[in-house]
Amino acid sequence: MAKLYFRYGAMGSSKTANALMVEYNYYERGKRALLVKPQLENRDGELTIKSRMGLSKECGLVEELVKMKDAELLKYDCIIVDEAQFITKEQVRFLVHIVDDLELPVICYGLRTDFRHELFEGSKWLLAWADSIEELKTVCWCGKGASCNARISNGKVVYDGEQVVLGGNESYMALCRKHYYEGNLGETFEVKK
Repeated sequence: MAKLYFRYGAMGSSKTANALMVEYNYYERGKRALLVKPQLENRDGELTIKSRMGLSKECGLVEELVKMKDAELLKYDCIIVDEAQFITKEQVRFLVHIVDDLELPVICYGLRTDFRHELFEGSKWLLAWADSIEELKTVCWCGKGASCNARISNGKVVYDGEQVVLGGNESYMALCRKHYYEGNLGETFEVKK
């Protein structure tokens, strides 16, 4: 029985690397996995998924996926969605269709919450409708589990602003809840710049 999976984690928890490894595992076994991301996520190019550790692969777009006919989708053994926090409720509903009606597994990777510690639309509906929810772990500079995505500006944690501002290590840092609310970046932020 196919399932809708949501694997979430704070920034730096290897979500994209995991997505790329799962796609490769399908390939190694002679299976076809379709790798997609939302059009909004274009930091590494419109049709490229790239992890922080350097793994990369060409991909499609969620916006094109939802236009595909069922017969086209059935050519694949699995659908893998990276940066799933940026998808819409209707796009999540389409992923549910793929799982329930076409019996294809869909594995989504993304952030659960934004820099204000509030849910993204895609994450909200994946948490509501996914059959399997798994947290991918990463750690704060203090060694505790990090679940907060702190946005950094001028060396300080910011708590206001637009929900989506694309960036990497120069703009965001995973922190434990305590250090997020304290705005405490430790001494490691300077090393990452």
